[in-house]
Amino acid sequence: MSPDDSPDDPAFDFTVDLSAHEMLRRTHVVAALGPDWDPAAALRGEEEARALLYSGLDAEQQRIYDELVAAGVLPAGPGDAAA
Repeated sequence: MSPDDSPDDPAFDFTVDLSAHEMLRRTHVVAALGPDWDPAAALRGEEEARALLYSGLDAEQQRIYDELVAAGVLPAGPGDAAA
């Protein structure tokens, strides 16, 4: 790069390709999860935890929860009317 080159010059091309880094990151994540990781079981566990979290709400809590789901703030769950 010469002293005359500037980021405003159309001939100046600065790009960074992070594809290789992203593939390496994904490889490390999957390796950290280990060979026994079951994505379907993990999803079922998340759904069970969500159902438990929003179970047993009193009338006011349920009203607020329903408003939040209707507004799109919270995702609708399997037992919700909006689901």
